[in-house]
Order: sequence, then C-alpha cells, then structure tokens
Amino acid sequence: MLFRNSLLVSAVLMEAVLDPGASAATGAVGSTPRVRPEAEKVTMEDTRVVEFSGKRKLLKDVLVPSVTEAYEGPLAVRFDFRNGKTRTFAIPDTLLGQFAAHGASQKIGDETAGEDDVDDMVLAVDELIDRLNNGEWAAKREGGGFGGVSILMRALMEHSSKDEVTVKAFLKPKSHAEKMALRAHPPIKVIVERLEAEKAAKAAGSSKVNAGDLLATL
Repeated sequence: MLFRNSLLVSAVLMEAVLDPGASAATGAVGSTPRVRPEAEKVTMEDTRVVEFSGKRKLLKDVLVPSVTEAYEGPLAVRFDFRNGKTRTFAIPDTLLGQFAAHGASQKIGDETAGEDDVDDMVLAVDELIDRLNNGEWAAKREGGGFGGVSILMRALMEHSSKDEVTVKAFLKPKSHAEKMALRAHPPIKVIVERLEAEKAAKAAGSSKVNAGDLLATL
C-alpha cells in the first residue's frame, strides 16, 4: 500500500511538471500519418545523450528513487536544455505535500477539458477520482468523453425510478457507443429531449437582460 501510494504521489508530481506537448502526436484513424519531427542528439553536461525533437528546447523528467532507472537520489525534477545545460530540482520534504496537491489539482482539473456541460464535468472528475483511488494513473477514458452522459443518467433515473448511485454504477462500464445507443432508445430519447429542452430554456432565461432596468439606472 505504501509503495503504491508513493507511486501515485510521484505520478501526481509528474503531472504537475511535465509538458503535455512532450508526447508524440499520432494521426486519427483514416487520416494521413503525421511525420515525426527529426530528433537532434545532444550530449548533456552530465554526459547523458538526450534527443530533442522538432523545435523543442526543453525536456522535463521526474526522477523517482527505485522507479526511475539507474537513479538513486531524492525525488526530483530534471530540466534538460537543448544547449546541453541541465538543471535538477530536488523537492524539499517541507514542500512535498504542496507539490503533490498542485499536481493532483492539475491532473483532475484537466479531466474536465472538452466537457461543456457542468454536470458532465462532475462525472468526469468522479470517474478519475475513482481510478486514482484504485491506484490507476495512466488509464484513459474512451473518446467522446462524458458529453451528454449527465442528461442520460437523469433520464435513466426517471425511467427506472432508480437512485443516482445505482444508475451511475450501471453506466460506468458502458462504452461511449452503448451510452449513445441508450440515449437513442425511444422511451429514453423522449425523456432526454425533454430534459435538454428544459435545460436550454433555463439557460436562456438566466441570460436575459432587462434593458428597461438598465436604463433606469442611468
């Protein structure tokens, strides 16, 4: 348990410092594969040879004792520059909690990216927290995200008279395609469309501006 928690803390720190753009991008299915930028090999001050792809000028690595190969120092972050310079920051024990919390905030917050609906954002955060509590760091949710799932969940609750916990557990293992099929199922679709119309009407009502009230303050 202690080792697993240590790995999670290390992964949280990694999320806080690593640049998301560092990953190599891949083309979508059916699209023209993206050409991998040519890499330049640079010999660092400590004799390591590091590859910099494309226009990248800085690489970041999280160094974790007993996890990072051939590394026995303290928990640290290393910054390699394309000019061969390298800097390492060992995280002070007094700031470890703050760095870990910052990384957790970033990782969990990033999970809401691409979700327009606040209720869908909550579901995305709930699922990630469940995965992290189970020691799963790198698992990725299926493409399509949680768009519209919160409305589907409410429709299923209304249709089945089941509570939120039960319906959420029912939907959790379902694929994006299965969830969309449920949304399109006639008895569910009717409820979904009504809920979406009510939500849209509520949003429109809350955004109305009374010009007369504004002029009265002039």
